[in-house]
Amino acid sequence: MDQAIIIEKGIFIVVIFAITMLFAMYETLAERKIAAWFQDRIGPNRAGPGGILQPLADGLKLFSKEEFFPNTENRFLFIAGPAISMTTALMTSAVIPWGDKLSIFGRDVVLQATDINIGMLYVFGVLSVGVYGIMIGGWASNNKFSLMGAMRASSQMISYEVAMGLAIVSLVMMTESLSLGEIAAGQHSWRWNVLYQPVGFLIFLVCSFAETNRTPFDLAECEAELIGGYHTEYSSMKMGFYLFAEYASMFISSTILAILYFGAYNYPGMDWVESVIGSNGANIIGIIVLFAKICFFIFFYMWVRWTIPRFRYDQLMKLGWKMLIPLAIANIIVTGIIILLADQNL
Repeated sequence: MDQAIIIEKGIFIVVIFAITMLFAMYETLAERKIAAWFQDRIGPNRAGPGGILQPLADGLKLFSKEEFFPNTENRFLFIAGPAISMTTALMTSAVIPWGDKLSIFGRDVVLQATDINIGMLYVFGVLSVGVYGIMIGGWASNNKFSLMGAMRASSQMISYEVAMGLAIVSLVMMTESLSLGEIAAGQHSWRWNVLYQPVGFLIFLVCSFAETNRTPFDLAECEAELIGGYHTEYSSMKMGFYLFAEYASMFISSTILAILYFGAYNYPGMDWVESVIGSNGANIIGIIVLFAKICFFIFFYMWVRWTIPRFRYDQLMKLGWKMLIPLAIANIIVTGIIILLADQNL
């Protein structure tokens, strides 16, 4: 392999890792500021100008907290739980196309760590492993509330992964590809998939809330019933890993939503902009557009959290198994009929 490619991909991976961690860190501040805005409060404003250093203060506090281990023989699993959650939250960024290629020093730099032809299967595979981090952490905590929270989370994530996968089937039927790079490139200008798959988008969006354990689907850690859920017994940075994993997952989930349904780095008038300022300028604007879409979905996650109360657990399961899965199957059938009719007309 060309040494330049190894250096290029290494730098790119480090940059994406840093951006993901930075987003996860400042999502905590954004959530608290948005919650304060909705509730007519000020929010954090002591650490730095306007509270800009609050995430650093929170991280320092977590590092300085006492390490606690419950009275259990499963100490290795107790440590492995948050490590698995954090790792799976970060691994999905490997196949995400963050923009079109840039020409730097006469070399075309592809803004994607790796473009495998089964990118969507990779994302689903990694996300499905994330449930083990929660389940192992709850089991190793030697606490019945943690175990109940972990079992709730695992059953919830597995249930909604079924509907999410079926929603993706309709999209794959239409795009004829599992590669995230090809799906993104196929939405040039205004040809965004949400215009052709609005039902699939809504199903995927609802399932994304359940997959990231966000309100109204945060039954795994609802304080009124389970104290703190699966991370009740965790302290210091082990708890920080669980919290960071949630916000990193929210960032990656927002990115996947933007790429699959909202055109990724594509925007209206992209060809005209490219003819005026060149391909590099147009592609840099595309990167900015992608991150603007990501920030919108992150805001939407937080908006829903501070607006809608959480479901009961039976309502959550009824929505997943009795509503979303039949709706996703119906969407597959309708999509198949439309594709067949379109092919016959051609």
